[in-house]
Amino acid sequence: MPAKRIFYDKQINPIKGTIIEMVIWHLPSPVVGSRHRFKYRLFFGRAGERVVGYDNEQPKGDHRHVDGRELPYQSTTPEQLIADFLADVREAGG
Repeated sequence: MPAKRIFYDKQINPIKGTIIEMVIWHLPSPVVGSRHRFKYRLFFGRAGERVVGYDNEQPKGDHRHVDGRELPYQSTTPEQLIADFLADVREAGG
C-alpha cells in the first residue's frame, strides 16, 4: 500500500497575512522516530515565518515548533493532532 493523503486543508487570512496549512498522510509503516503510521506537516505563520508547526520528519519523529522552540510532542490520532495544533494556533493569536 503506498502512502495516501488522508487530510489536506489550507486557509489564508489576507487581512492578518497568515496561513494555516495541514497535510496528513497514512503510510504503510511508521516514519523513523514515530510509533504510528501517519506522516504530517502542520503550519501556521506568514510567508517566510513559522509561528507554530507540527511535523514528524525522520529521524526526530513527532515534535512541534512554538515560539521558535522545538518541543516534544506525542501524536495519537489525526483528530487529536489537528485539535492540539489548532489550540496552539489560537494561543499564538491565529
